[in-house]
Amino acid sequence: MAPSQSERIHAALATVNDPEIRRPITDLGMVRDVEVDADGAVTVTVLLTVSGCPLKDTITRDVTAAVSAVSGVSSVAVHLDVMTPEQRQELQQSLRGGRPVKEIPFARPDSLTKVIAVASGKGGVGKSSVTVNLALAMAGQGRKVGIVDADIYGHSVPAMLGVADERPTQVEQMIMPVPARGVSVISIGMLKPRRDQVVAWRGPMLDRALVQMLTDVYWGDLDVLLLDLPPGTGDMAISVGQHLPNAEVLVVTTPQLAASEVAERAGTMASMMKQRVVGVIENMSYLVCPHCGDDHHIDVFGAGGGATVAATLTNRFGYDVPVLGQVPIDVRLRAGGDTGRPIVLAEPDAPAAAALTSIAQQLTAKGRGLAGLQLGLTPAGR
Repeated sequence: MAPSQSERIHAALATVNDPEIRRPITDLGMVRDVEVDADGAVTVTVLLTVSGCPLKDTITRDVTAAVSAVSGVSSVAVHLDVMTPEQRQELQQSLRGGRPVKEIPFARPDSLTKVIAVASGKGGVGKSSVTVNLALAMAGQGRKVGIVDADIYGHSVPAMLGVADERPTQVEQMIMPVPARGVSVISIGMLKPRRDQVVAWRGPMLDRALVQMLTDVYWGDLDVLLLDLPPGTGDMAISVGQHLPNAEVLVVTTPQLAASEVAERAGTMASMMKQRVVGVIENMSYLVCPHCGDDHHIDVFGAGGGATVAATLTNRFGYDVPVLGQVPIDVRLRAGGDTGRPIVLAEPDAPAAAALTSIAQQLTAKGRGLAGLQLGLTPAGR
């Protein structure tokens, strides 16, 4: 039997995802009423999680487009209402799947999300730019990616993604990460009352902020979670090691000796926290000669720092820590961070973008290992 028009409309609505939660609005209880008159005019009432939902125009547009494509529909009107506190509580419980409120989902033994903490020994090596571009490159490869801007004092990820003035939506005690260019992101900068407000916290407050961004935020089913750590080996590096012992660590350095020496310390700190260092990225490796082209590289900051860090950490840990890539100096890489259009999106054919995309492919080619996972298998009797 062919589906009725009402069934076709509901099927069309099931293709519309909430832009923040990234699940069908029908599954989230957001569709309250669907009315169809004899002339094919359709009225859909959608319940928003909060009255000031920043993406209500997107929801309206997507619902209108989906329903308009159904045969026999002559017009679509979308009415927006707001969930009651009881409905929001039900939604929160549904999203958490019955798990405890303060549980870190990525620390569970059965989590399949690859967690990568991006670290550096010192500031100014381009760690945040690397993090943002890796995330976007992974998303471009079809991965579901989240970013935690764990650099509490120097949070810059939102601005690099063009969402510095965005604020997350809150459903009861649950925070929705801000969607930005295909990835989900949360930063302490998004939780401050004002963008220019200074964060002056010490150890316990830093730890609490990290836990909040991992537990109170609804991340959904991510393939990869990237954490942009503050430089050095301080409180946040220790907290990440304690709360996410399964995280892999990526060390970013530049070629000069001064940077490589402190980068080794960041890698050693990760090992002290029982985390595995998966590789080294040498940023600002060289400048392509503006006259000779790619045949001539100018070593503005010297050479060999990344290889030195990788070799030292390999010898120190007893396992291979490779140089995953060398990212050349490119004005467009810096400009993309300033304008909120990272280079892997704005100039995907640029040498720096190609290097970052290659690194992203290497990191995601191998999923999270099965060590420690509960597979739910029972040995067969003999």
